[in-house]
Amino acid sequence: MNSNKRIIHKNVKFFSEKNIILPKIKELADPLSISNDIQNKLNSIDKDSQNSLNLYRVHWHNKKDHSKFVKCPEYIILPNELTGVEAKIIINIGRLFPLIQAHKVLAAYGCLVPRIVSGNFDCSENIAIWPSTGNYCRGGVAISKILGCRSVAVLPEGMSKERFEWLEKWVSNSNDIIRTKGTESNVKEIYDKCNELDKDLNNIIINQFNEYNNYSIHRAVTGPSFEKSFFDAKGNSNLKPRFYVSASGSSGTLAAGDYLKNSLGTQTAVVEALECPTLLKNGFGEHNIQGIGDKHVPLIHNAMNTDFVVDVSDKATDNLNLLFNTPLGKEYLVKNIGLSTSLVSRLPEFGFSSIANILASIKLAKFMNLGKDEAIITVATDGADLYLSELERTKNNYEGVFDKNSCSNIFKKYIKDIDIDNMVKLSENEKERVFNLGYYTWVEQQNISLEHFEMRKNQKFWDKQLDYFVSIDKEIDEFNNMII
Repeated sequence: MNSNKRIIHKNVKFFSEKNIILPKIKELADPLSISNDIQNKLNSIDKDSQNSLNLYRVHWHNKKDHSKFVKCPEYIILPNELTGVEAKIIINIGRLFPLIQAHKVLAAYGCLVPRIVSGNFDCSENIAIWPSTGNYCRGGVAISKILGCRSVAVLPEGMSKERFEWLEKWVSNSNDIIRTKGTESNVKEIYDKCNELDKDLNNIIINQFNEYNNYSIHRAVTGPSFEKSFFDAKGNSNLKPRFYVSASGSSGTLAAGDYLKNSLGTQTAVVEALECPTLLKNGFGEHNIQGIGDKHVPLIHNAMNTDFVVDVSDKATDNLNLLFNTPLGKEYLVKNIGLSTSLVSRLPEFGFSSIANILASIKLAKFMNLGKDEAIITVATDGADLYLSELERTKNNYEGVFDKNSCSNIFKKYIKDIDIDNMVKLSENEKERVFNLGYYTWVEQQNISLEHFEMRKNQKFWDKQLDYFVSIDKEIDEFNNMII
């Protein structure tokens, strides 16, 4: 990314007037390195307020009450009574991120700030366009608003009511929310709208699906954070990390798997909806596991470094959302399954894609016959509070009476008797098949050169993306020094 000194100085003046300084990437990876002065100031600032100091909360190390940062990120180890497998499933909690209660605010920061400090985004004139199937555009709007920049969210009209309610409170104008046709699977319609918006030179499209900084910030920040939670869970035991499991989405969060593969020797499993088995079967379709995207392979998916594909049905996530987030369901889990009330009280921390990640982890543990000294690392990217309207819809559409017997049937069908069908260990040929699927989106439709597309087969390409990204800290430092 080339620098534009004129715009850099404009942005410095813009931030100086607002008294905004930017956290470095290494500070988000290790928040305890953030100055004590800033940490102390945060004690009196609401985590969801439009205060620029909340940028220093955009990481995995927030304490549950947001009073301070913690050395180890928050996580939950699911008990055998719930999972039915011996392996330890470690879930890192994303809803503790500020502003949007989801981790995509981290990706948004990682994609916008490099443009600002290099002068490739003029904060006083440019408009940040955030295409998304939900949380990323909310993260982009939040980061833009805090920095004083105008932004536009582009997302399918069929996404959850809660996403739109949040956006309506944050955007400057209702026209800054663009609803495209369809639901979770209609990503191309988002791209088409962005190509139209791109004709206006003031619009800067920050597309999470082809933004390498989205990949890099998760490899630089999320990966090391998950490594810390694993070692905390391991303690003095013989626990071995075997897999990292994450839904596809934009494939940004998957990049944590590249870090964990290098540092812990894990393999990476990507999760998708069975109703739209793009990676598994070159398939298509519609589904309701909101937040995971599909019908294409993101440009930033390091497909040649992915080891498994695991498909999960949206019928499972819909029904388990009902079990996890109703008084009747919670009572059943405590009295009949034997789960602790403390664990059941935390189940609302799992949104749709989070439940999908859990189910895929269980399937993988069964498929690989993992034992009690083996661990799967996964992530709850957001919480159930973003799907309350979906919960009501599932209740209203439930066939028959939702009672204790219904709870038993849901638990048995979608957890206890979960099968190991619709998943595959990727051979080198299978990895190449998944890689090649991206050709039709990126080369034929989105004008990515064939040379660039094929460069992504080489792991050195991805290492260079990371090296460039972490070097941005020098630019952030220089930018902050000009403000101060």
